[in-house]
Amino acid sequence: MADTTGTGALVRRETERGIATLTLDSPANRNALSARLRTDLAGALSAAMDDDTVRAVLLTGAGPAFCAGADLKELAAEREGRHPDLSAPGMAELFGAIMDAPKPVVVKVNGGVRAGGIGLVAAADIAIAPDTTTFAFTEVRIGVVPAIISVPVGARMHDRQLTRYFLTGETFDATAAAASGLITSAEPADRIDAVVEGVLDGLRAAAPAALVRTKSVVGAASSMPASGRAAALERMAELSRDFFAGADAAEGRAAFFEKRSPAWVL
Repeated sequence: MADTTGTGALVRRETERGIATLTLDSPANRNALSARLRTDLAGALSAAMDDDTVRAVLLTGAGPAFCAGADLKELAAEREGRHPDLSAPGMAELFGAIMDAPKPVVVKVNGGVRAGGIGLVAAADIAIAPDTTTFAFTEVRIGVVPAIISVPVGARMHDRQLTRYFLTGETFDATAAAASGLITSAEPADRIDAVVEGVLDGLRAAAPAALVRTKSVVGAASSMPASGRAAALERMAELSRDFFAGADAAEGRAAFFEKRSPAWVL
């Protein structure tokens, strides 16, 4: 197994038997989608797509969480006029890169998933999670809208469950996530490695050209064409920006950092 990432990267890339494993490696902030992590992930994904030895990508995380969503400290800094990296890909660009990747992307969930992190799960072609995993769309509870992730998540989850979990922000488990269509399956923790390896072996057994073409056929069968998806992501990105810049978002972030309930909680 070769590690092809540079020192200090927030995404580790290793390739073995045709599978490029991309590991989100920022456990101190629960692998939040900071500008730097988004840049590293986009770069690692692009490199895997350009590597003729790679058949598919496996995305996972280091530490107790898969991904906590947006980096709230970074967003607060941006609100104050401090921009950590204007060249970093936005969330819409990142989700679009995963959804439109020519090679299959599999997510192996290693821990809790929140908010924008669920966008990574939904954008992937296959997602396997331990049955102990919890998920939550926490956006409404900090005064923002799950706008951008509504595109990949809306393509996966059944309407009733999506409406419930988007509107309430409540936590739900992997069994409910599988029943809703968000993930492919929920597995006992002691079987997760074997189940994921079985999926990867299936991808390894496929002819590379047929695999790529089959993925495009599956994508074409989606209710949202590629042109519509791009427009939807852009519209949702604008909506997301508007809410993240609002007073409710500021209150939500303050409550988060001060470990208290936001002012609107009854």
